[in-house]
Amino acid sequence: MASMEISELFEDAFGRIGAVVEAVLDGLEPEKLNWRPGGTGNSIAWLVWHLCRAQDEQLADLAGAESVWASGGYAARFGFDLDPDDTGYGHSFGQVSAVQLDSTELLRRYHEAVLERSLDFVRGLDGAALDKVVDKNWNPPVTAGVRLVSIVDDCVQHGGQAAYVKGLPTEN
Repeated sequence: MASMEISELFEDAFGRIGAVVEAVLDGLEPEKLNWRPGGTGNSIAWLVWHLCRAQDEQLADLAGAESVWASGGYAARFGFDLDPDDTGYGHSFGQVSAVQLDSTELLRRYHEAVLERSLDFVRGLDGAALDKVVDKNWNPPVTAGVRLVSIVDDCVQHGGQAAYVKGLPTEN
């Protein structure tokens, strides 16, 4: 029996994130997409946008490439009243409120592009690539492998949060 390659492991992990996002966006109406639980919670639109932005920027950094957000002109297409480099970390109530969408389509296209870039990157991984130090500002320094696990962890959490919000009854 052949052993699993590192690249296959990460391909599976990122593919699972893709499946969660697709399930969340499937059949979602704009009202529910933008709805904020309790009036102040994070909306599905914000959660999925943030998941994509964080994944996109961090993978771009690992790949030494421009983000899909920048190269695909997504900042202009989304048109949010946010800094184009914003990824959502530490957002205030008003910044979360700025992430409003008329439908899931643009968000779905952005996610698909980020997922494709992510899968292309991880398909080329081997053990040596995972050992490369990518951030010396931590003790111990962060390797590419640790960063990839961190990206997957963050995306899984936000995907789960979005799925939870989708299942909540909207307040009247």
